[in-house]
Amino acid sequence: MSVAVIVFVLVGFIAQASAVTWEMAGPLPASNFLTQNVDEFVKNVAHLSDGKFKINLHVSGELIKPQETKQAVRTGQIPIAQMYLYVYGNEDPAFEASSLPFIAGTYIKAWKMWEVTKPYMEKILTKQRMKILYVVPWPIQGFYTRESIKSMDDFKNVKFRVYSTKTARMAELMGANPVQIQFGEIAQAFATGLVGAMYTSPQTGINSQAWDFAKYFTNTLGGNLSLTAVVVNAKEYKRLDPGLKQVLHDAALDAQTKGWLTSDAVSAEHIATLKKNGMIIEEPSPEFRKNLNRIGQEMLEEWAKTSGPLGQDVIKAFK
Repeated sequence: MSVAVIVFVLVGFIAQASAVTWEMAGPLPASNFLTQNVDEFVKNVAHLSDGKFKINLHVSGELIKPQETKQAVRTGQIPIAQMYLYVYGNEDPAFEASSLPFIAGTYIKAWKMWEVTKPYMEKILTKQRMKILYVVPWPIQGFYTRESIKSMDDFKNVKFRVYSTKTARMAELMGANPVQIQFGEIAQAFATGLVGAMYTSPQTGINSQAWDFAKYFTNTLGGNLSLTAVVVNAKEYKRLDPGLKQVLHDAALDAQTKGWLTSDAVSAEHIATLKKNGMIIEEPSPEFRKNLNRIGQEMLEEWAKTSGPLGQDVIKAFK
């Protein structure tokens, strides 16, 4: 074997050995804009690394159940995943900051909330052997009902579908009766009278075909923009060479920028889809909006009491 051939084989072996492949868990279906954003992110990683860094995305919770995602990344079962932050509020209140309703309902305010929260989140996840690459907000939220909502009194004693501790507390403060219902059971819950109203995004309304069981969507013009995060296992991240770390960060910055812009754009598109399918789109009356803001302030103050310095920083930022 000639020296040239030996060198060629060795170079090829080294290149192959230095290639990195990660498996990534995604909780949402391929059609969701958040998944599409992640898909573009992983393709960008491959492109920027000239194929040396490949991330295989598994959608719809096929690789890891959504509720088990954080633990799987933490223990190194998987190196990278996308997850909802608010579902881990029982571990630390910082995870719930973006899910506080009627405090940071615009994209500018939601980014401000993230800037305040980020140092605390990074500290928490560092202790848990994880690192945040980027965050993207879920779109705006609104109320789905059979009747037009004119005031807070219209929710009194209504069975209200909730999906988190924060939406449950919001329902209580509105005078409604919170009922925990999973996404796949929404239509049946409305049909059987188990619930009569819900607070969620136009995206969820489309996915559940809300026009089959609700007539009105009251657009809160934000409500809250709960964050999703792409996180990596710290040990796996540390193993990457400096060049691949830079690729990961460059792709993450691009995905975060595009994700925030897309979240804002799809909200309008999704509301148009609800309207196209026969739903009536309304906005809260001044009095109703005032009461929603009052509830938001009350929930912020309750949350801040359990959040230490972060709670005070958020209150100061949103005075």
